Amino acid sequence: MANFKKANSLGEWLDQRLWGKAFIKVMMTEYWVPKKINFLWSFGMVLATLFTILVVTGIFLMMYYKPDVNMAFDSVNHTIMQEVAFGWLFRHMHAVAASLVFLFIYIHMFTGIYYGSFKSGREVIWISGVLLFVTFSAAGFSGYMLPWGQMSYWAAQVITGLFGEIPLIGPDLAVWIRGDYAVDDATLTRFFMLHVFLLPIVIIGVICLHMYALRAPHVNNEDNEEIDFETEAKKYLAGNKVGSKVMPFWPKFMAEDIFVVCLVLALFCFLVFYSYDFAMDPINFLPADSMKTPEHIYPEWYFLWSYEVLRGFFFSSGLGLIAFAIANVIFFVLPWLDRDPLVLPMHKRPLMKYWFWSLMVTLAGLTIYGKLPPTGANAWIGFVLSIAFLGLMLVALPILSARERKNREAPAVAPAFNPKPKATATQAPKASTTAPEPKSEPKAAEAVAPESAKVAEAQPAKVSIASAPKTKPKTTQAQETKASTTAPESKSEPKAAGEQTSKDGKQ
Repeated sequence: MANFKKANSLGEWLDQRLWGKAFIKVMMTEYWVPKKINFLWSFGMVLATLFTILVVTGIFLMMYYKPDVNMAFDSVNHTIMQEVAFGWLFRHMHAVAASLVFLFIYIHMFTGIYYGSFKSGREVIWISGVLLFVTFSAAGFSGYMLPWGQMSYWAAQVITGLFGEIPLIGPDLAVWIRGDYAVDDATLTRFFMLHVFLLPIVIIGVICLHMYALRAPHVNNEDNEEIDFETEAKKYLAGNKVGSKVMPFWPKFMAEDIFVVCLVLALFCFLVFYSYDFAMDPINFLPADSMKTPEHIYPEWYFLWSYEVLRGFFFSSGLGLIAFAIANVIFFVLPWLDRDPLVLPMHKRPLMKYWFWSLMVTLAGLTIYGKLPPTGANAWIGFVLSIAFLGLMLVALPILSARERKNREAPAVAPAFNPKPKATATQAPKASTTAPEPKSEPKAAEAVAPESAKVAEAQPAKVSIASAPKTKPKTTQAQETKASTTAPESKSEPKAAGEQTSKDGKQ
């Protein structure tokens, strides 16, 4: 049994039982973040703030919303927008926050791709982040259906109809999702439950998983430098705050986050009061009519790229469904599609930087053409962009990343095949001319002329350079140099030298 001391205050009493100070220490005051990061790392806190706005405004809207096909449209466009005090404000805040959430989710995701924060120990962080994107997408679609306008109804028809195309279980699955054979009251109530209850709980759970997974490998940095967080943390706690490469999450990093959040909230307020209509489709202000199909059906802007992949294969609904499924699942396996294990930002990767910006251009094109009618050239352009997206993800990414790894490892392997450089043509004569005299020369000289050595010792003055031409006049200086540089003739030189010395001694 735990032994608790007497608490002097309510806060101390709670801390003994909940370990609040230890939790704050682990999660905030002694959770270390690299110093070399930019404002893009603050968008996680921006998303948490926007999600909070969605929850608070959603609670107020839920008080007056009627999840019934006969009353849903009027409860939103008349009761909330005209009768409830500041009801228009809460709806505008909810709609704008929903759009901004997806804007910053995309920025947050592609920042992780650009800096390589999806691999080398951060796979769980990435997968939980993509799972957040999927759950937010489900929440966004279910919320888009609740106003029960024309676009809400027909978007629900299209999306739920996709599940009916799945082999074997498709028709039964579509009926189960709709709650009926067609989109009707049962469908609306089911999507209302998903939007206000089930999906928010799932999102909160995945956010906790995402934050927990972030604690183990720590936050990445701009240069992808490997940091010893324990050593740098000790340096910071010892007082060397300037020399340390890390800083605490609270209050240092949190102060930067709060500044970025304030800037985003300024943009948020501008959109709420002056440009809220960008988040609301004009067609959706018409009540749902199952007998009148809109000329062009399309979802909200944050779904347009995947919607264009779906309808890009206009000649085959089956291929379109497969491509749509791949496009929404492929980001989960991104850490394994990148075959280069080294973590580097894209601007330091010679091939992958072109891949990244090609992907950005392709997704922008899919988003633009996703809102245009799929007729004439638009249909073929959408098909080409869909093929380009799938090719970039499934083919170009593995090939280019593997090529980068091979090119980087090639210089380290090359010296193993040629460890010793060969001597050049200019070095060979120099080596032979400066070579020491063979060891066999003195032995040969001693063996051939033992007596000449004695005579030479007895009469050293008579042996001179001048006497050499008298005994051997035909030998020139060039011939002697040639003889000295020729390796095979070096064995005979001692003998000749011995004979010459012997003759000189006798003379």
